[in-house]
Amino acid sequence: MTTDEILDELQKQFPAAHCELHHRNAFELLVAVVLSAQTTDDSVNKVTPALFAAYPTPQDLAQADVKEIERLIHHIGLYRNKAKSIQQLAISLLRHHNGEVPSSMKELMELAGVGRKTANVVRSVWFDIPSFAVDTHVERISKRLGLAKVSDSVEMVETKLKRKIKRDRWNEAHHLFIFFGRYRCFARHPQCEDCAFASFCKKDKLASYKEQLLKKKDSDLRKVS
Repeated sequence: MTTDEILDELQKQFPAAHCELHHRNAFELLVAVVLSAQTTDDSVNKVTPALFAAYPTPQDLAQADVKEIERLIHHIGLYRNKAKSIQQLAISLLRHHNGEVPSSMKELMELAGVGRKTANVVRSVWFDIPSFAVDTHVERISKRLGLAKVSDSVEMVETKLKRKIKRDRWNEAHHLFIFFGRYRCFARHPQCEDCAFASFCKKDKLASYKEQLLKKKDSDLRKVS
């Protein structure tokens, strides 16, 4: 299957694939993506309405009591660290961009708490700039479909996807891979029955590689102890 054929098949399965983080502007999207680290989008969507009602602008969030931010987001994982992170993010937006969210990769990644994945999501979803954010779903699907090696780093996965997929389909592919990973090709117990990609899926190879890594990590820990 070519990459276009893979995307066409996924498009049939998930014609409405989109960013599921609720947001009304670039600032809300940026904060929501930061909050979504190691947390489901659904969990983030449950706390952001109250958060954005209390602090609708970077200035409001920058001036907030961090304990109050923690209270509003305490249902998500790592909420204490994330409360500090999004406040520092708001401060850096005010200090360097007059409260406006920049669109360039360099400027986004210079913001407090913003990494490559977050920057790519904001560029893709809000600014509609061809980008390819690699989260846990995108990484897993890319490796199972053979678009990247099982040993590739997240950065290498992004590089290979950009090389193998047409630039005008990067944003679409990002959402399709996420939906496929979130709703069918699960990390555990994926729905492999009647899967269009079963004939070339590298699921077992990826699982074996991860198992080897765990064994090596366990062995290294025993040597240290």
